[in-house]
Amino acid sequence: QVQLVESGGGLVQAGGSLRLSCAASGRTFSSYNMGWFRQAPGKEREFVAVNSRTGTRTTYADSVKGRFTISRDGAKNTVYLQMDSLKPDDTAVYYCAATPGVLQTVREGDYPYWGQGTQVTVSS
Repeated sequence: QVQLVESGGGLVQAGGSLRLSCAASGRTFSSYNMGWFRQAPGKEREFVAVNSRTGTRTTYADSVKGRFTISRDGAKNTVYLQMDSLKPDDTAVYYCAATPGVLQTVREGDYPYWGQGTQVTVSS
């Protein structure tokens, strides 16, 4: 089992940047694919990015490709989401999630472990 705690959210102007962090408990961080999802007001939660267990493979939603970068630091048991060129449409609660196994998955239902979420607000 793994526990996840996000941080780094806040208010930023359009075109600005934020870096989200997700600290994972436990000694088996390298066993998990780590993903980021987000949920905007009145909308369903959607996939943003996933980083493989080894950190060598990443997948992004089309809406963030080229602007967001997911990475992980095994020594710190932490996964990051660097968000650049932010837009008002990026406003949402961002969630970190973990799933064991080999496959990188974009499906919310495949992730058994979730953080509490961190709010990101982008003003125009």
